[in-house]
Amino acid sequence: MSELKIQLVKSLNGRLPKHVRIAEALGLKKIRQTVVKPDTPVIRGMIDKIGYLIQIKK
Repeated sequence: MSELKIQLVKSLNGRLPKHVRIAEALGLKKIRQTVVKPDTPVIRGMIDKIGYLIQIKK
């Protein structure tokens, strides 16, 4: 299974509480923080919800 590098590129300040919780569930708390997650449908769904806050690298 492949992995995705997910980087937070925009601040979480003032965002919808649900979107903040999704970012934190992915392990993203600070701008320019990067996490590696498996490429699963659950992770893809989370990425779709907060796509405007993050950048994906394969």
